[in-house]
Amino acid sequence: MKHLQISAKKREDFGKKHSSAVRREESVPVVVYGGGEETVHASLNTTDLRNLIYSPHSYIVELDIEGKKEMCVMREVQYHPVTDAPLHIDFFRVIPGKPVVIDLPVELYGNAEGVKVGGKLALAKRKLRVTALEENLPDAIRIDVSALELGKSIFVGDLNFENITFLTPATTAVCAVKMTRAARGAQAAAAAATGKKK
Repeated sequence: MKHLQISAKKREDFGKKHSSAVRREESVPVVVYGGGEETVHASLNTTDLRNLIYSPHSYIVELDIEGKKEMCVMREVQYHPVTDAPLHIDFFRVIPGKPVVIDLPVELYGNAEGVKVGGKLALAKRKLRVTALEENLPDAIRIDVSALELGKSIFVGDLNFENITFLTPATTAVCAVKMTRAARGAQAAAAAATGKKK
């Protein structure tokens, strides 16, 4: 599992007025909670956050809050409705020996059977929510699509990874090979050829 180190400043003042002041300084208010420990309020520089928020990867975040280290995962981000800038972030502590809940990116590999006959491979879910011990967390959920046929999908319920439990509903489609004009044409041609042989 990838780790990302970020420095943070502790916040002693709370409330909307103080949060607005933090944002004017090009920082984002954050809270760190969980694990039966005290909730910690801090702020992160928006530049340091880019690699965390605007990344296809998922990370165990190592927050250095003025010398105090917090291992955590990003749980929720609130965005501005117009500018889409991050307004507030919740981090949940990673406790040794206890399962971590995190959204992992999906990576597809292999040449799908359906693509070979003209279909188009479509990724429907870019990240899946899982729970596992930190030491068992992979960088990504890698899915072999080699056997995926035209018009077929792979669902979360079809996935089986050792030491990982999926929290995303089993009925959620992860990827599919969709029908295209080329595939329809190939099917029609094959059907016509079969008809002539008869």
